[in-house]
Amino acid sequence: METLKTSVGTLNEEVLKRLSKMLDNSSCGWRQLANAVAEHPKFRCSDREVTNCSLEVLSPAGSPGRTLLAWLADRFCSLDFLLHSLRKINHLEAVQYLSSIVVELIQITEQPQSQQATVGGRMVLTCRASGPPGLSYQWFRDKEEILDETGSTPELVLCPLAPVHQGNYICRVNYRENCVFSQWAQVRCILSAGISPLLLLFSLFPSLYLISHELNLVSLGCSSSLFPGSLSGLHIIHQPQSQAVSEGDTLFLQCKAEANPPAQYEWYHNTVALKQPKTCSLKIPCVTTANRGPYRCKVFNLYHEVWSDTATVSIGPSSITEASWVEVDRGPDSQKVPRKYGIHQLQQIAKPPSSAKQFYATDKVALLIGNMNYVHHTQLSAPIADVHELTNFLRQMDFKVVSLIDLNWQEMHSAVTEFLLLLDKGVYGLLYFAGHGYENFGNSFMVPIDAPASYTSEHCLCVQNILTRMQKKETGLNVFLLDMCRKRNPHDDVIVQPGLLKVTANIVFGYATCVDAEAYEVKREDVSNGIFISFLKRRVSEEEKVTFMLDRVAEDMGRCAITRGRQALELRSNLSERRCLTDRIQTPDCSASQSARNLQWAVAHDLPNSDCLQFDCGVKVQLGFAAEFSNVMVIYTRILEQPKEIVSCSAQLTDFPEDVDVDLKKSNQETLLEAGSLILINEYLLSPEVPSLYTRVRSLQRLRKELKFTICLHYTYSNMDEEVQERQTVTVGKPLVSKLNLHEPRPPHASYPSSSSSDSFNFPDCSSLTEAFASVSSSNAWSYDELTATQSNAIGSSPSPRSANVPEEIDSSDFVDGPKPLVASKSLPISQVNETNYKYGDMNDFHSN
Repeated sequence: METLKTSVGTLNEEVLKRLSKMLDNSSCGWRQLANAVAEHPKFRCSDREVTNCSLEVLSPAGSPGRTLLAWLADRFCSLDFLLHSLRKINHLEAVQYLSSIVVELIQITEQPQSQQATVGGRMVLTCRASGPPGLSYQWFRDKEEILDETGSTPELVLCPLAPVHQGNYICRVNYRENCVFSQWAQVRCILSAGISPLLLLFSLFPSLYLISHELNLVSLGCSSSLFPGSLSGLHIIHQPQSQAVSEGDTLFLQCKAEANPPAQYEWYHNTVALKQPKTCSLKIPCVTTANRGPYRCKVFNLYHEVWSDTATVSIGPSSITEASWVEVDRGPDSQKVPRKYGIHQLQQIAKPPSSAKQFYATDKVALLIGNMNYVHHTQLSAPIADVHELTNFLRQMDFKVVSLIDLNWQEMHSAVTEFLLLLDKGVYGLLYFAGHGYENFGNSFMVPIDAPASYTSEHCLCVQNILTRMQKKETGLNVFLLDMCRKRNPHDDVIVQPGLLKVTANIVFGYATCVDAEAYEVKREDVSNGIFISFLKRRVSEEEKVTFMLDRVAEDMGRCAITRGRQALELRSNLSERRCLTDRIQTPDCSASQSARNLQWAVAHDLPNSDCLQFDCGVKVQLGFAAEFSNVMVIYTRILEQPKEIVSCSAQLTDFPEDVDVDLKKSNQETLLEAGSLILINEYLLSPEVPSLYTRVRSLQRLRKELKFTICLHYTYSNMDEEVQERQTVTVGKPLVSKLNLHEPRPPHASYPSSSSSDSFNFPDCSSLTEAFASVSSSNAWSYDELTATQSNAIGSSPSPRSANVPEEIDSSDFVDGPKPLVASKSLPISQVNETNYKYGDMNDFHSN
């Protein structure tokens, strides 16, 4: 069942407001509901969360009940459990109202259809519905309930069909005390001229059939057993065979059966029926990786039904061998390839140009997500360093990079939507994810930090769905780098059906590990790195076709003793052109879509302006900001001036809102390293005599209001022992990605105008857009004079072309020797280690969670 049909979050705002009013009372309201839902550990409220709900009454439009419902929606509380909890506290009004809403959620997706069939045959009436979990079905003929067919099955089987079965049928779909009815379906029986006397007798008198069946006198049932004699039979004589084919080849499967009456065939892929001709053979030309997986054939006739053996089809990389080419007519204007030309002759017909073609991108955009601090799963260490390092490399190659750490389900969905808004025709799009993940039935799933212990696809993001949405943007290159586990998820048996992929020949998948294998990270004292990024950063900036570059990464991993047999990169691609991540950007002047992307990207990386605060005691404090990631910001304070009579002075930050995450133990530290930051700052530019304090603010994507905090000035006079304090409250707006409100659901089809339709939008002229973008980007820097040389070091700041400031490479000769020209300064000190000192942490082992 899809999340939208089961979660409290699917209720519209009007329904939530009405429920909130019912819960905003002291006798039987939100507090009692919070106690009731606590029977499930997942929904147990802490004292802090209860307090936050109660404080909503202080706001004119605040509602404790609405806050509790939003909290339950964030944790994927089902409507079923909410109704159960409301009944538990005996809130009859809310139960009655929500039950009526649940009825509206039950929708019949497949109505039973009127049919006619021959007496003695087999007829199936089907009624399927979507809605809350636990739906049951009841079938009625006219006004009489068919008791032996009541239950959870959506199908009513009439076999053998008899005249007594004629009539009007209807199905009732039930959810607890609520129900909806299907449309009526009429059943008619037809007497065949060639019907056997025995079948005619049993059809006219069904009780005789039941008696004979119980006494094993005759077998007329609709099962897979053979009917004795010459009346009926079904037997598969040729089973479909498992096989391995390459991308672009033709897949051919065959299943043959001996049957009386003649057999019919229906093919299934991943348990889903294929819309293919109902024949004994299945032929799929030009297969892709989407065609891999298990295939089965259902063989049936009037009396019997059997299933073939499972044939597993694996799809390998595209390969062209010495084969003859057959003439294919593509249309009146197309050219034809003559018959009997081998691959060598074909290469001579269409020789490549003497010099390689230079490809360009209209823009380059990357979304990097690193999830570490999981609520219900193993904590990870490497994603923060991996995202940080890859960000620096991509920024060198002129990518607009949005880098985010620790996102929940809603935030990941919103981040992907914002990422898609930055794409357009000819744009290079790159998605990197480091964290927990799994792969089921050929689909890869990224796990948010708030996923429950037994998560399924409804709690995660399907990578193939994102690819389908990217293709609609007509991107020039789609690159997915997935640094996660690809083990099977035993809790998830749902087969996700992504949208149909177009044949674009511009898709590259770089998996950190193989199918059904785990990805690892290297444990260090100061910083951890994922195996994948440790090798990727050596090659990512090479001016090579993306697939060639990843092939070399795979070779490097294969030569390293500590990775051999544990983790191997897997590459999947249909890229037909020599496109590189280092390709230059070439876009039409004054492109409206380009300007829109620039402004949107700038909004997500807008830092507050540096400021100087004057205190009553005469102390002047510098307040500055730098971006570590798109949702992590470092705030620093520096004493610029102080009176002579003040002997000691420091400006500390406090009173941050609860939306953001600030580690109090690491706040107001004298070095960035002590503050837990990965920003690369040349600290020698700061005068050692002037104290500077750093505070790291995380989870900015959850900031719902403007960021407001307090600067507490601590100072001591020369003739006094007692410390004095002064406080000033500072409001700096919504910095970085907080402006995008990723905590809010996104409309399903949001998009920017494409370059082909930009004339219908009223964009400012190019000069004003450029100035606006420049003004926003210029604030992304350390804004006092001594730090002007480090402006490009802040990840969120606007990068200078071909500039980088990356962490120091790992000092292992066999493991990583990063490209020396890229090292501008050190990040965190890493001592030299040998291969024997590496410790493997199971990065994404699903079974260990």
